[in-house]
Amino acid sequence: MSLTHATAVQKAHTLSEALPYIQRFFDKTIVIKYGGNAMTDPKLQQGFARDVVLLKLVGMNPVIVHGGGPQINDLLKRIGKAGEFVQGMRVTDEETMDVVEMALGKVNKDIVNLINQYGGKAVGLTGQDSSFIRANKMLLESRDAPGTMLDIGLVGEINRIDPSIIAFLDSGDFIPVVAPIAVGPDSETLNINADVVAGKLAEVLGAEKLVLLTNTPGVLDKSGNLLTGLTPIQIDELVADGTLSGGMLPKISSALDAARGGVKSVHIIDGRVEHALLLEILTDEGVGTLIKSK
Repeated sequence: MSLTHATAVQKAHTLSEALPYIQRFFDKTIVIKYGGNAMTDPKLQQGFARDVVLLKLVGMNPVIVHGGGPQINDLLKRIGKAGEFVQGMRVTDEETMDVVEMALGKVNKDIVNLINQYGGKAVGLTGQDSSFIRANKMLLESRDAPGTMLDIGLVGEINRIDPSIIAFLDSGDFIPVVAPIAVGPDSETLNINADVVAGKLAEVLGAEKLVLLTNTPGVLDKSGNLLTGLTPIQIDELVADGTLSGGMLPKISSALDAARGGVKSVHIIDGRVEHALLLEILTDEGVGTLIKSK
């Protein structure tokens, strides 16, 4: 099918627009938190896999960290158990931890297989592999009773990431796909929020960019308007007035920590938009919220 002149010019413009971004991010690490509808909609899944393969083929080093909230919740329902969250963190007893491992293992394999189907060389990992993510058990301070610490079970707070396994895979043109499970001080398995893992991993790897895919256009104000750029002071104000709550709290906290920790650009983008990853990385048009370090 032949293109009209106008369509051909537009396609050529889009392709040429990518050149400076390909040059800028060549051989740079880009950490991508993969979650939300992008993980459950087949068309978006395929688009994501193709985007990741394209980024690798043009010389970038994508590192994928995935969640699995919907899949975990589905498995919990099957055994008659309800998911419980405190400040955006999943309460994880031993039975829930077994479900988390099962669900994340399946999700990890599915992502790896899909990327490989489109010509990539993906390798699935958890933080248990070579113990490359070490964590201590997390306690959360109660918001209702300051000073009171809440035990939310087998949930970890990262204290060390060994980047050598990721560097080794990158050097062989592999695409790491990381499930957010860590090793505790007594070799126990700990569940880690995927946004937290992505943010910390981006810091440790000295990533050029951290991209967090979510189910909203980005960070929204109380009127539902997209906030295209946020400073730490603005974020504190949004948390204080309740605009940011629930699952957005660990996401925004991890994004801010990564920006302060040296990651050059941190974005929360709408994973429901087809090829949102390419739009954010390879075009002039951003599709979300930029988190600023100051």
